Amino acid sequence: MPREVFDRQLQELERDLFHMGEIVDESIGRAVDALKRQDLTLAQQVIAEDERIDNFQYDLEERALILIATQQPLASDLRTIASIISIANELERIGDYAEGIATIALRIGNQPHIKPLIDIPRMASLARHMLRGSMEGFLKRDVEWAQGIGPLDDEVDHLYDQVYRELLTYMLEDPRTITQATYLLWVAHKLERIADRTTNICERILFTVTGRQQTLNEPGDSSTPIPRDEA
Repeated sequence: MPREVFDRQLQELERDLFHMGEIVDESIGRAVDALKRQDLTLAQQVIAEDERIDNFQYDLEERALILIATQQPLASDLRTIASIISIANELERIGDYAEGIATIALRIGNQPHIKPLIDIPRMASLARHMLRGSMEGFLKRDVEWAQGIGPLDDEVDHLYDQVYRELLTYMLEDPRTITQATYLLWVAHKLERIADRTTNICERILFTVTGRQQTLNEPGDSSTPIPRDEA
């Protein structure tokens, strides 16, 4: 295969990966919006959309593996292809978190919220900002963005701790709020995990550019217990 054909196919993979990121980003926004506005129809749409995200991931991985199997990529090209596979997997998992938030919106249904949703939408907005920046950072090989992701992830962790403490107070003061408060804790946890997986994407940016594995997010940064449910 001529080099220009290989380069074009690699660029197409990156372009489609970026498009997958746009779809996932939109799913996060729609899931949280469905939760906030108690729009059950929108929540169902987000859940149905997850299959499209899954298919995107399978397609990208298959095409990337074919490119490796049929060519002899240079070391830098091989790192790029490996990163595309890894990032597509991260995006698929983020899509699962969005689907989980939409599922929780359905579980809560039309029950009045026990509190106005303020910090959860803030977490979602920040996590989406991180995701969009990281996808653009991969296309541009923006090492500076990748290395600067830590404070944003820390801010998401701080909001998660804040949501946890507030909801725990609600549960202690009124046991009738326990079920919904637990659901909202799961939502906050999923948003915190979205930020963590976005940090993983930034690690792939650094790997693609430098060829070195670097850890940007140490496990256990948040002091808050993690909900066990992964709905």
